Amino acid sequence: MTDLGPRYKWIALSNTTLGMLIATINSSIVLIALPDIFKGIGINPLEPANTGYLLWMIMGFLVVTAVLVVSFGRLGDMYGRARMYNMGFAVFTVSSVMLAITWFDGDAAALWLIGWRIVQGVGGAFLMANSSAILTDAFPANQRGLALGINGVAAIAGSFLGLVVGGVLAPINWNLIFLVSVPFGIVGTIWAYLKLHDTGIRKHARMDWWGNITFAVGLVAVLVGITYGIQPYGTAPTGWGSPFVLSCLIGGFAVLVAFVVIETRVDNPLFNLSLFRIKAFTWGNVANLCASLGRGGLQFILIIWLQGIWLPQHGYTFEQTPLWAGIYMLPMTVGFLVSAPASGMLSDRVGGRLLSSGGLAITAVTFALLIVLPVDFDYWAFAGILLLNGIGMGMFSSPNRAEVMNSLPADARGSGAGMMTTFQNSAMVLSIGFFFSLIIAGLSRDLPSTMSQGLMAHGVPSGSAEQLAHLPAVAVLFAAFLGYNPIQQLLGPQLTQLPPDQASFLTGRGFFPNLISGPFSAGLTVAFVFAIGVCVLGAVASLLTGKPEVVAEERETVGEELAGVAGEL
Repeated sequence: MTDLGPRYKWIALSNTTLGMLIATINSSIVLIALPDIFKGIGINPLEPANTGYLLWMIMGFLVVTAVLVVSFGRLGDMYGRARMYNMGFAVFTVSSVMLAITWFDGDAAALWLIGWRIVQGVGGAFLMANSSAILTDAFPANQRGLALGINGVAAIAGSFLGLVVGGVLAPINWNLIFLVSVPFGIVGTIWAYLKLHDTGIRKHARMDWWGNITFAVGLVAVLVGITYGIQPYGTAPTGWGSPFVLSCLIGGFAVLVAFVVIETRVDNPLFNLSLFRIKAFTWGNVANLCASLGRGGLQFILIIWLQGIWLPQHGYTFEQTPLWAGIYMLPMTVGFLVSAPASGMLSDRVGGRLLSSGGLAITAVTFALLIVLPVDFDYWAFAGILLLNGIGMGMFSSPNRAEVMNSLPADARGSGAGMMTTFQNSAMVLSIGFFFSLIIAGLSRDLPSTMSQGLMAHGVPSGSAEQLAHLPAVAVLFAAFLGYNPIQQLLGPQLTQLPPDQASFLTGRGFFPNLISGPFSAGLTVAFVFAIGVCVLGAVASLLTGKPEVVAEERETVGEELAGVAGEL
């Protein structure tokens, strides 16, 4: 490994942390800004014909990164991780510019935004696939936990900071949510080009094209099936029985089986299956997969809980709820910011097995606490649970990443990091689909009768009330998620035919939240029980990673290293 001096590792850490921060901010910034984006381009996302646009704006970035990170990590192993990372920064910056200058309206604008969001996901995949490998190359084994912990803090903190940044900027001008990334992207691209170097071992080999093709086709099909499984099909509240969804899922899994067979027969496979002979790599990835399944949909569920029920009940208009939902979820980010670097540093000294296992156990406890929390909760109890959840996730994340990356041979760090990110992002998409489906199932079972009775009790004609009550539950769910006034959206012109006091009550802050509290609570319980189960499985998997091996000559402490660097400045 090339010796670039003691300063280089901190340059690598600061640049990759910036890259992960803007990548993950952009993965979530759109969530809060969606109402302003669709209003700005003149589309109603709640119309059945437009829900595809809505879903791809939410899920497209995750799907693309999940599919491409392994291939881009492999390219980093072959042609240089810093080179691929630099390319990612450039692609990300260009796509941010193109998103910010959208000049279309209607369907053309929606397709333009989705297309460039996919390109932005390509840039994000380059950054995600190679940042961990760059840090693993730059830092000695006994300091990687801290480095990967700080990098992980940026990744998770960015996903929550994006909610607040989007909530602040979107009401001013929705184009700003993309424009804000441009100066950071330009600085990061130039900085990475000038300062980052390939210090790891390159492994030149032929690209596994059949492996790349089958993996991409199979995973895209599965993730598309999950994405469209959330939408209604015919009279069913979800689309899991749709021929298209079933074809995507069954066909996708069949292609992925073919991919595994191909990987056992080629000389330079995309997925280096021999890495799974490494105990820490295998069980560390199982734990990460379980953790992502458990917490991947949590952000969406909490946003709906706050925006659709709790915030309106506590004096906030529906238009104000997106920003305040991001603000009220900050305790989770604070917990993660505190625990991730600390647990990463501690894992450098004592190993990450017990820390990561304990972190998932704490996370499982927080899901149990959320089950017993009333839907109309006291905020400080909610904030305390979110803080503890963030602490648990931070305790798991940094030691887990360090355990997995430390276990990899030097020439497989890019592909190994890509495999880990693929498992994580794919599990998050699956988790979102699963959580949404459970909530939709709960709403579809109980909401029609409750809504019909409630609307008729306040002057809505029985025919109209029955028709509205049997609209797809996903429309009600997305209305709450987008910060729209759901009843106002559903009733539309019919509001003018009602007495003013009844119309005001139906569109006020109390009717809709009280209407969905019961059905929503039932769905929450099932979703959180599932999350508890997978977190417990992940905690057990973490215990099975084995004891860490730290190279003796690399035992210089972080404090000594920083002091040495400061002395040279």
